[in-house]
Parts: sequence; structure tokens; C-alpha cells
Amino acid sequence: MQEYLEFAANNPMLMMGLGAVLGMIIWVELQRLRNAGRNISALEATRLQNSEDAVFVDVRDDKEYKRGHLPSSRHLPLSQLDKRSHELEKFRQRPLILVCETGARSQRASVQLRKKGFEKVYNLTGGVGAWEKAQLPLTTRDK
Repeated sequence: MQEYLEFAANNPMLMMGLGAVLGMIIWVELQRLRNAGRNISALEATRLQNSEDAVFVDVRDDKEYKRGHLPSSRHLPLSQLDKRSHELEKFRQRPLILVCETGARSQRASVQLRKKGFEKVYNLTGGVGAWEKAQLPLTTRDK
């Protein structure tokens, strides 16, 4: 034990680096646990849509949305989410599945909506890319 204490005392920068890395690992794991069960795959999303009438909400920008989006998805860009979240009030009791290109923006949007009191909010893991990889359809038509 004495050797460990001596090593730590002789290498303070190394010990600070170790502390920083451990802190980051703990933070990432806490974030993962906080969002446990909130990230769903494309196949789970289709099951949720079919069984509980879930609503897909695409949070990408206009250009990305027009290139192709999930059929029946509602477009509500992340940049406008705070101003336009009232548009989702009528779906408060239904599951909301948030979609973006990779799942990062939709994760941020899901946190915002949970803070506004929406309880059934899910993030499509992998976003539109995962949706396409699962060979599920995209459309360019607006509703």
C-alpha cells in the first residue's frame, strides 16, 4: 500500500489524469442509466407505433427532412422545439418517438420534452440511418 501512496505522491499529473478519466467514465455511465429504456431500435419503434399508436417526431432541419423522412412523422426541428412544443400537447398521452439523422439531436430533444412533462418519450437509436439499415421505408411526401 505504501508503494501506491508513494507513486501517487511522485506523479500528481498522472493521478489527476486518472481522476479525470474516471470522472468521465462515471458521468457517461450515469447518463446511460438516466436514459435507460428510453432509446429504442427501429423495430421496437415500429412495434410501439403499431401497438400504442406512437407518434414519430422528426427533429432534423428542413433540408434533411425533405430529403426523406419516416412516413407519418411530424416535423418539428430541434431549433424550434421550445417555441413549438405546444403542437405536441394533443399527443401527450401517446408515446413520442424522436428521430434525427444519427440519434444525437433527438436525444437532446427527448430531454427537453421530458422537462416539459412529456413522460412517454423515446429516442430512435441510430436515427434515420438505423431506420434505413432495418430496410424500413422513407418518403419525401409531406402529410
